[in-house]
Amino acid sequence: MVRSRRQQDEHPPLAIGLQLQPVENMSDEELLLEYRATRSQRWFETLVQRYEHELYHYLARYLGDATLAEDVFQATFLQLHRKGEQFEEGRKVRPWLYTIATNQAIDATRREKRHRAVSLNSVTEAHDGEIGAMGDILIGKAQEPSQMMETADSCDWTRGAVANLPDQLRLVVELIYFQQLKYREAADVLSLPLGTVKSRMHTAIIRLNEAWHARTAA
Repeated sequence: MVRSRRQQDEHPPLAIGLQLQPVENMSDEELLLEYRATRSQRWFETLVQRYEHELYHYLARYLGDATLAEDVFQATFLQLHRKGEQFEEGRKVRPWLYTIATNQAIDATRREKRHRAVSLNSVTEAHDGEIGAMGDILIGKAQEPSQMMETADSCDWTRGAVANLPDQLRLVVELIYFQQLKYREAADVLSLPLGTVKSRMHTAIIRLNEAWHARTAA
């Protein structure tokens, strides 16, 4: 993966147009705009550092291949470098970056000339807390992501069940529940109408519910 160089100074001076403040207090949007204006590697590396774990885990789950995920991660930030001028002020960086990463992942699977079987278990550092909310919905305990799964067995089952969904449903679940994007942000990432995203999530939950009840009745 792209790795950030260690900053030699603890509180580097800010670039053009911003009040003096530590770089860690800058928003993603400020960092990207400063990088676009100055092309200073400092801002680019800070963005990479902020997203290297979160975005890599998303790509690894989606692609089911750690090595390919690293390649796509690098390609994503290469696109950020190349297409920074296309970022519109007033937008949020996070959903824009996920849009780039998702498109790069789709392109990568096409280049492989086949869809990879996705295994969420292949990412050993997956965050169980992010998966718990889906389990709560499956067993009717909650309507929003808020609680954790109670057992490791249920957590593992949830990963596998989501991995077995059709791609268009699985990707919506990945973005909304695992990456915690809002419905509107997921719609922007996927270039889909908001209603379509909500419909796909509804269908995914129905299918997961059916699989859950079939499992518990067995």
